[in-house]
Amino acid sequence: MTRPSTPTAAWRPGMPGGDNLPSGPGGRPAAPSGDGHGPQAGAPTVTIGSYPDYPSAQRVVDYLADNRFPVQRTSIVGTNLTLVETVMGRLTTGRAALLGAGTGAWFGLFIGLLFGIFTAGNWVAVILAGLVIGAIWGAVFGAVAHAMTGGQRDFTSASSLRAGQYAVTVDADVAEQARQLLGRMHLTPTGATAR
Repeated sequence: MTRPSTPTAAWRPGMPGGDNLPSGPGGRPAAPSGDGHGPQAGAPTVTIGSYPDYPSAQRVVDYLADNRFPVQRTSIVGTNLTLVETVMGRLTTGRAALLGAGTGAWFGLFIGLLFGIFTAGNWVAVILAGLVIGAIWGAVFGAVAHAMTGGQRDFTSASSLRAGQYAVTVDADVAEQARQLLGRMHLTPTGATAR
């Protein structure tokens, strides 16, 4: 007896014909666990305070740890994230070559040290040769890489993520204990809400 099947119907757990699915590279297919809506979320958490900067939130967690609170059940959550790119200065071909020379010199020093360890003769000369060769090649590659950008990015910068607020959250079943401990601490949060 054969079961009719339609090529457009997608298989779902519990559908007829599910036992007839062939084994794949990972073995026999199985129905997803749970309710089929993805992995289970962790324990429910409660926000016990929000702070304007990270050091304030860190002080709260340190205080909880000092008072024997199970801090492995605590999180610091940064909210209102902002990407900040701080421009460090103008990047010319000469400066790119100089930066490349510095990077190349470090790499050359590392290679020179590796070869110097196994050299029976003048190991200092081997290290210096590695340093100089690395600096020269680094300068060449730095200048060529900058010239190839065609002036599209003529500046150096550093990127960082900053949060507008830091929330300290704990598992819901230990939230009351955390609140009692924080009641004895002299640091006022900007708000305390359940998440």
